[in-house]
This record gives sequence, C-alpha cells and structure tokens, in this order.
Amino acid sequence: MPGGRLTQQERQQIASGLADSLPYAEIARSLGRPTSTVTREVMRNGGPTAYRANLAHRATERRAHRRRTAPSRGPESAPQPHGRDAEAVAEYEETFTTVLMASGMSRIPARVLTCLFTSDTGSLTASQLARRLQVSPASISKAITFLESQSLVRRERDEGRRDRYIVDNDLFYQATIASARANDEVVRTARQGVAVLGRDTPAATRLENVARFLDFISESIVRAAEQAREVLHAGPGTAPEDAPRVSPGDD
Repeated sequence: MPGGRLTQQERQQIASGLADSLPYAEIARSLGRPTSTVTREVMRNGGPTAYRANLAHRATERRAHRRRTAPSRGPESAPQPHGRDAEAVAEYEETFTTVLMASGMSRIPARVLTCLFTSDTGSLTASQLARRLQVSPASISKAITFLESQSLVRRERDEGRRDRYIVDNDLFYQATIASARANDEVVRTARQGVAVLGRDTPAATRLENVARFLDFISESIVRAAEQAREVLHAGPGTAPEDAPRVSPGDD
C-alpha cells in the first residue's frame, strides 16, 4: 500500500535497485512509492553503499517498538505553536534531514540544521538541541563545529551567558559565497599544473579547461547570490509571486 510502511519485499527491491545503481526515483516508481520515501529509507539505514534490506527491516521494527513504549516526550509529542500538527512537523523534519544527508551532510549536523531551520526563532542553545534531538551534548558540539566551519550557523552569547546557535538569512548567503569561493584553491592549483606539465601538452590543456570552468561557475554563483540577496529578507507575509526576480542576464 503506497501510504503504509515499507514491506520486507519492498526493501529487497530497494536493495536490488541500489545494487544495479538505479536512481531513487526509478526505484520509487517500480514500488509505486514517493521518491522521498525511498530516499529517507536508504539514508536512515546506512546509505546507498551500506543498505541491507533485512537489517533495515529489523531496525524499523525496533524504532516502531521504541515509539510505542517510549514515554510521551521528545519532539514528536512536544506542544506545537501556531496550531501545527506535531506528527506532520516530525515527518517533515525527517524528510528535510534526509535531503540534507543526501547532499553529503552526516546525520547529526543535518538534524541540528533542520531543528534550527524549523524553529520560529532560528536560535537554540546546546541543551535545547540535545533535548529536542535526544543526543549527547558532545554530539551537538561536534555537529556545531562542522556547521560553523561551513558558515551554516553562528553563535552568540545570550543574557545568561549561554551560547546560542543561530541560522539567519545572511548566513545562508555567506555559506553560498563560501561554497563558491572554495573552488578558488582548486583553480589556482590547476593553473600551477599547467606550468609544470607544459602549456601545450594535453594534460596542461585539461587542467586549464578545468580551471576556466570552475572559475566561471564560481563567479556566476557569486554574481547571482549578490543579485538575489534581497530575496532572503522578504517578510513572512510576502507571497512567492511578490519576491524579487533575478534575470540570468542581469549585471
């Protein structure tokens, strides 16, 4: 049934599809399931290279048992502001975490970032994060260190002299710029190779082409981010059609 839990047979089909290097969307179509269901199933059970159908099925049964027997606490049972559906919020957070993991982020940093993004304040302390995610303070600290290194969160001291971890609009812009600029060292190193290998050789030509490609992509991303920056500061009541639009040809 498309809306129900995955069966063991479906998990075997997922494992077979992964072994054949099929994309998640194609596996999902063969099962009559949403792509997000397959993506989430794989990422929460070891990822595409470590997924095992039998292990995934047993892990799901254990999680279901823990949910049935656990005391009524945690993010799923916490009162939700604005009349939100707690179960729908929990499902969405799991989906968002899975998407972040699919982009290359490990699970705890992805969960922390999701928690911050879905918080109305965009700001939580380490103890709040540990309590909401039910992980150790050490895990939160390690995740924050990684997210700070990627310019995805920042910290500041509150009135109680506690560190608060924050996501805001400017951080997302800065992370985009930092990601684009991360190519600069590759560009410089590739061009050093041109001189070492001989400018008119096939290897040097390959390196120069890579450098030019990455240089162009980085500059395009930076230019687009500068042009679209005001979109990040649109008010909560702004309709999507009211958001500023950026033409690819604008300077």
